[in-house]
Formats: sequence, structure tokens, C-alpha cells
Amino acid sequence: MSDFALGQRWISDSESDLGLGTIVAINGRRISMLFPATAEQREYVIGSAPLTRVSFNVGDKVESAEGWSLTVAQVVTEDGVNIYLGKRDDTGEIAQLIETRLNHHLKFNKPQDRLFTGQIDRNDWYSLRYDSLRLQHKYQTHPLVGLAGARTSLIPHQLHIAKEAGQRVAPRVLLSDEVGLGKTIEAGMIIHQQLLTGRSSRVFILLPESLQYQWLVEMLRRFNLKFAIFDEERCAEYDSSDENPFETEQLIIAPLSLLSDSDNRLSQALAAHWDLVVVDEAHHLKWSENEASAEYTAVEKLAARSAGLLLLTATPDQLGHESHFARLRLLDSDRFHSYQSFVEEESGYQAIAELAKTLVTEKPLTKTELAQLANINALSEETQTNINSSEQATREAARQKCLKSLIDQHGTGRVLFRNTRASVKGFPKRCVLPVKLDMPAEYKAANDWWLNRHSDEISQNQVSEKIVKPLLTPEFLYESAISEDIEWWRIDPRVDWLSELVKENKNDKFLIICAKASTALTLEQAIRVKQGINASVFHEGMSIVERDRAAAWFADQEEGCQLLICSEIGSEGRNFQFARHLVLFDLPLNPDLLEQRIGRLDRIGQKHDIQIHLPYFESSASETIFQWQHQGINAYAQTCPAGIHVYEQQKDSLLTILAQNNHNDSQLAPLVEQARIQIAELNQQMEQGRDILLEINSKGFDGDEIKDQIEAIDDDTELVAFMLQVFDVYGVAQEDKGDRCLAVNPTDHMLEPHFPELSDDGMTVSFERDAALSREDVRFISWDHPMVQGCFEMINSGEMGNNTVSVLNNKALPEGTYLVELIYVVETSAPKSLQPGRFLPPTPVRILMDKAGNNLAAKVSFENLNKQLKPVGRQVGSQLATALQTQIHELIGKSETAAQQATDQLINQAVEKIEQELGEEFQRLTSLAKVNPNIRAIELETLANQQAELIQHIKQARFKFDALRLIIVSHQA
Repeated sequence: MSDFALGQRWISDSESDLGLGTIVAINGRRISMLFPATAEQREYVIGSAPLTRVSFNVGDKVESAEGWSLTVAQVVTEDGVNIYLGKRDDTGEIAQLIETRLNHHLKFNKPQDRLFTGQIDRNDWYSLRYDSLRLQHKYQTHPLVGLAGARTSLIPHQLHIAKEAGQRVAPRVLLSDEVGLGKTIEAGMIIHQQLLTGRSSRVFILLPESLQYQWLVEMLRRFNLKFAIFDEERCAEYDSSDENPFETEQLIIAPLSLLSDSDNRLSQALAAHWDLVVVDEAHHLKWSENEASAEYTAVEKLAARSAGLLLLTATPDQLGHESHFARLRLLDSDRFHSYQSFVEEESGYQAIAELAKTLVTEKPLTKTELAQLANINALSEETQTNINSSEQATREAARQKCLKSLIDQHGTGRVLFRNTRASVKGFPKRCVLPVKLDMPAEYKAANDWWLNRHSDEISQNQVSEKIVKPLLTPEFLYESAISEDIEWWRIDPRVDWLSELVKENKNDKFLIICAKASTALTLEQAIRVKQGINASVFHEGMSIVERDRAAAWFADQEEGCQLLICSEIGSEGRNFQFARHLVLFDLPLNPDLLEQRIGRLDRIGQKHDIQIHLPYFESSASETIFQWQHQGINAYAQTCPAGIHVYEQQKDSLLTILAQNNHNDSQLAPLVEQARIQIAELNQQMEQGRDILLEINSKGFDGDEIKDQIEAIDDDTELVAFMLQVFDVYGVAQEDKGDRCLAVNPTDHMLEPHFPELSDDGMTVSFERDAALSREDVRFISWDHPMVQGCFEMINSGEMGNNTVSVLNNKALPEGTYLVELIYVVETSAPKSLQPGRFLPPTPVRILMDKAGNNLAAKVSFENLNKQLKPVGRQVGSQLATALQTQIHELIGKSETAAQQATDQLINQAVEKIEQELGEEFQRLTSLAKVNPNIRAIELETLANQQAELIQHIKQARFKFDALRLIIVSHQA
């Protein structure tokens, strides 16, 4: 250790955050050190003090306590204290700065500063830092950013739609897949990509109030997107200030009624900037050429202000062609300006649709068909030669190319996606298992009491759903009107029937859905008390965490409960396709709600036929609604998208019959027959109206290819190795929970007190998609996950691991020689919305200098070198660094030339890639715009501007010095 002298500046190796210390006293074997920046004082024993002398060399910049700085030209030492001579940076005058007047708050975060002040990090920290830079670069240049990391199954048609729409500039599309095909997931994937790639930063989701919680949970659980729910109460909190409530959050979910019912809230929402507006249940937006609903008008105004727009609806356009046009009009009012023009234009699609149908078959195309394709610019010379080839692969490739051209040029293919169960396939069979039970006298009395209360309305034929719905939940009326002393479950035959059913199938899982939370809670108690059967409940009164735990207990195949009893909320959002038994404890009136219930099990991924158990009471409203839904619209055995339209048409007559609460076949039969005829006609219209070109576009050609690419990412073990290393280095506790799951928890000795995304309660994670999907409480850790992204930020923006000293045991090199490894990062400061990461993300440049200044990086890889290195203690490392300080400074200077050369090369490659990729896309869209008016001018304009701005920013990219490793050659084992 150097000799101590009063006034010298030292830094504490163990408490570097104290800042610069000054020796204020030397008493025998002890020294006193004052740290002015923190007003702390320490005493140390000479010879064992954990201190490093702070001294600067010629060329360094030093800052005074008064704030001015100079570049060192000469160092003079008097009585052990350094005096730095040089020119002041602010005035250019020659000045001197005695080390006692150095800035007390001086931070040593540059690699060389920390190395020479003894703040030397461990070798594994240095390796982790380099890995973080390298892996972040690899992630940001991957074409599937934001798509691969969603906590979802890999369904080809969903992946195709999400990639196609999510990678557009300001996507404006209509998602109208049938129930069970995953529109919400598709929308979530699009939002996720838009946010992670910087295409969007502010997203506004509008929907019916009943769906807002479902969306909140889906966005959080599947995509780790933290939306805020806005209602009138929350907005009112800002009424006393000038602040716009819609500008207080980036990601917002709100009921559409919040805007349609209040001009003030609508004007506030319009005043806030939105990159993407999402509207669920868009078929509820009423419009005609003469009149528009308040909801439609609100969305129309928002759509005009927002760059991107996603509309979600399961209602096919054949069931309301004008309303279908109205939704397209929201997406592009210039393109879809007149309903009559739209109808006339569509009539011309039929010939193209017929050509498409031939292309997807094995039939050879006739000369007439080939001529038709050539006339609409869908057939190149090469394609014309191969389209009827006897070679299957050649023929299929040519036809696929021709179909893509048709999709690009004609119809509504770019703005509309609709997959049907018929086209996607892979769905289970529905087994309808009705059970007729006798209605208890107590229930009959409760229903009579209820009907007597509403006798005036019934007699005047003013029967509403409000009157009829309680008849379908007699246990609720019984508690309200008859008895609070005898619990309803003691008289209800459905409870004993359910108990026996569950016992007969003791190895199977049962999802039970009732209309009300109180019914679900009481039923769980009854099953447990009467039969000792474990069940979990799931209702709207529970928190997100409580619901996750309930669903996780049900999903656990080994130790989980056999039953999950849900209130109506169980028919929203959650999917339980690992179960095959569905018990509808009561029946909903609305066919769409019934489909939502069945859709919890009847989804892609369901591997078994679904057993739909339907207990109903004889001669009651429940028997009537079951017969109408089953025999009339066939809502149980098959999906029934048109069922709601038949229900709306027959609603008054059906409710009148239901209000009698005394099932009468002769009364119901004409209504059932009429429903059967109507549903058949509507289904036939839908089949005739099938747009083969739309189906091909919606299903896509690349879904399987995207799936394979994501599976390859999932199988890559680099992420697991990296995150386990991060957990180890930063002191995060890990515990194997089995089933490919890991519990991670914070500890008292973590390097960072706030580890990204890790709460005080910890979390259970899995790097395996299937494992995470099988349990509701398990987080899926992917490259997209905010914990991983947060770790990149935490490591790369901090100083940890930015220098180290290692020993290389290699007898082929002279002992005592040294190498200096330098890591530079080339980066650009372009706005995130330009997506510079696609072309030039922060890129690590590694340089390995020998003592003669030769760059050996190309000959010696990081991995091979790292395996041969051994760590050294901080004190020895500091001594070695100090001894070679001058030489290391020289090599750093020489390395900058190599860093600049690498930067220039990366800039040229990035510019070339921009011109190629964006240039080709611009040319393609420009050509298409001539034949397909769906190509919007804003897309072309944005693409051209993006290309010019990107090139401008990328050409200004600079390198920064990020990390340094000193390597000393030793021959000692």
C-alpha cells in the first residue's frame, strides 16, 4: 500500500458510495479519513485498510470542488499530495488543481476509473454483463419480438393474424373470428408487439362494462401488460384540477358507456393522444346511413383521431351487411364512404372468389381462368408456367404465390380477418346430457311469489328479461321469499345429482357454472359438507390473486381439487380445456352467453369430447328455455353464432311463455319450429356468403412456420442459463417446485433491493410454455417478459461488472505478459417509434489488445478465452492494474480506432438493411395501392418518412466504452 500523507484522497473499497475521502489525521498505526460528500468519518489500521489511492494521469479530466474541470497535462507531487496542471475546460486558461480540492462527489463509473481506484468486480459479473449486451442485441434483432413471448398456446391462425397486423404501421383491422378461435388473444398479441417494438405507446381499450375485468386479467396474465380500468369515479377525481384523466396512464381500459354517456369524458378522451384504440363487441355499434348510435359516434370520433384501430366482433357480416359496412367505415372512412358503392364493388368479388376456389383444389386451371388471372395482374410468366405443373411442390408454390397476389389486390383482405371453425378444424364433439329433475314445492312457491309481484306486467304482455331471469335461479328466489332458516341446498335435487355424478367420475375434473356468486359459494359448501368433495370457487368478489389461486388449484392435475364452481364470470376470459365435464347449474337466456359458458371448454387445445351436463326442473322455465335452445337453435351440440339474432326476433313471444313457468310443449312447439327454420336459413346464408379469399388470408400461409420458429426459441436454453446466472449473481433465492417450475424470492442480501418485477411475495415461474399454461399461478418467463427486459436494463445501465482482472494460465505465452479486453457498445438515440432496434440496436463490439496494440478478437473468441481464465482477489487485481496503468491507458486510446471502424461498418450494414427492407415494402405497397384502395396513404407516407428519419439517426450512431478486463499471463498452476 502507498505511503499515507495528510490531504491525500482515497476511496473505500467496501463503501465506495461514501465518495472521495480525505486523510485528516495520522496517529501511529491508524489514520482518520473524512468523507465530505456524506459527512462520514472512518478510522483505519495502516496495513489492512480497504482503501485505494485516487490519482489521475495525463489526459484524464478532473473536476474541482467548485465545479470547474481541467484536462491533466502534468502531475506534480509535493509532500505526498498530487497537484494536477492543465487547461481549464471552461476558460482555456492554464490552471492547477491540488487533490485536496477535488470534487468530493466524484463518481468512478467508467471502467478504467473503477479499475484504477480498486473497485474491481468479479470475473463472473463481467461475463454476465457481456452476455447481457450480447443477448439483448440478439433479442432486439429477432423478427418475432413481442409475438414469441405471450403466455399462449401456439395456434397457427392466431400467430399469422397477429404477425400480419401487429407488424404494420398503425394497424386498422377488424378481427371477427368465430367464438373459441381467440380474438382477444389475437388482439393482445397485436398490442404486445406494437408496444414492445415501439410502434405504439398509448393504448385505449373500449368494451362493455361486463368484459373489462376479463380484459384486465388477460392482458396481465398473458402479456404482462398492466392496464388501468377507468370509470366515472376515477375520472371524477381529476375534475377539480386541469389535468386530463386520460393522460394519467399509458394503457387504459374503459367501458364504452363512459364516453357515449358523457360529452365531457368523450372530449377528454379525444384530447388525449392514442396510438391504438381497441373496441371489443363492436357489433353493438349501431349505424345506418340515416342515423348512428351514441356509442358508434363516440368510436367514430376516436377512430378519426387515433392512428391505429382494432375492432373485435364475432358477428358475421351476412347477418347484417349494413352494420358490417359500418365497421369497415370506422377503419377507413375514405375507402368505405358509401354503402351503395360498397355493395356494387362486392358484386365484382364473386369472379375472383371462384378463381380462388379453383386455386385451392387440385383441378388444372383452364385457359380462360389463366387469362382472367393475367388480366388482374395476379399471374407472372413464371407462375403461369408452373401453376398446372405435374410436380406437386412446384404447382403448390405457384398457386400459393397467385393466391397471395389475389389477397393483396382485391377485397377487404388487408382490413378484415375472420376464421371459422369450419376452416380451422380441430374442435371436439359436444355431448349434450340433459337431466330432468322434479322441482321442489318450496321452489314452486318462490317462483309463484315472484310472478305474483309482476302479475300486472305479465297480464299486459310486458314481460322483460328482468322478470324471467330469476325463474331460472329458483334458489335465489327461495332465499329471498320463503326461508333463510333452511338452506336451499338441503332441498335442491341438483345438489345430490351433482354429488353422485362427481363420485361416478372421481378421476375427472368438473367445471360448474352458475349465474350468481352466492349460488357458487353455497354450492361449494354443500358439496363439501354432504360429500367431503374438495371444490374451489371463482367469482367476481375475489381479487385477481385469489382467482389465480383458485384456478391454479383446479388446474393442478395431481393435488388439485376436482371441481371449480364459478359464477357467471367463469364464462369470461379463463379457459379450462384440460377439463371435459361442464355442468350448467342453471341456464342463461342469452345464446351468446350460453356459448361463452361452453366456450371455456370447447376451444382449440381440447383433446376430449365435451360432456355438457344440463340439470333442469320439469314443467318450469328452465325446461322451456332448454328445449328452445336445444331443439330450436341447436345451441348445445354446435356453435350458434346466429342464435342471438333468432332470440332477438322471438324474444317477446319466448319471454311470455317462460313467464308462465309451466312448460307447455304445444305452446312452445311453433316457436321451436320457427327457430329451427330461421337458424337453418341464416346458416345457409353464412355458408353461401363464405369468402374463400378472406378465409385463406385469415388462416394464412405462414402460421405453421411462425409456430416452428417460436418453438425453436422456446427450446433454446440460453434464456434459462442467463436468468439463473442473474438470480445467482444478484442474490435472488430459487427453489425447484417440480413440474418444471421455479419459485423465486427476494432476499436480504440482494445486490439490487428492487429486482425487476419481483415483489416481496416472490413468484413461481417457468421457462416452459406448457408448464406455465397448465397452471394459472405460474408466470411464463420469455425474452419478452418484463423481468428479462428489466434485467437487461439493470445490468447494462449500471456499473456492475464493467471491469475485472483475471489470470490466464497459458505456457505458450510469456509469463507476465498481459492482454486488455475492451467492450464497446455502438448505439443510436433514435426515437423508439422508428424501431431502430430492428436495424441497429445497442451492439457490443469486443476488442482484445495485446501489449503491442494488436487486436486479437477475431482469433480468440470470448467463450474460449473465458473458460481459461481464473479470478484474482481485489487487492492483487488492484496492484496489477496500478502497475500497468500507463500501458492500459495507451491501449484504450489505440482501441478507439478499432471501435470506430466497427461502428462505421455497423452503420453501413444498418443503412443497407433499411433501404432493402423498407424500400421493398414501400415499392410493394405503392404498386398495390394502384389496384387495392385498402392501402392507405398514411401507411406509404409513414413508411417513407420512417426510412428517411431512420437513416438520418443511424448515421449519427456513436460508440461508448462499456467494460474492460485486464488479463495477466501466469505459468503457475
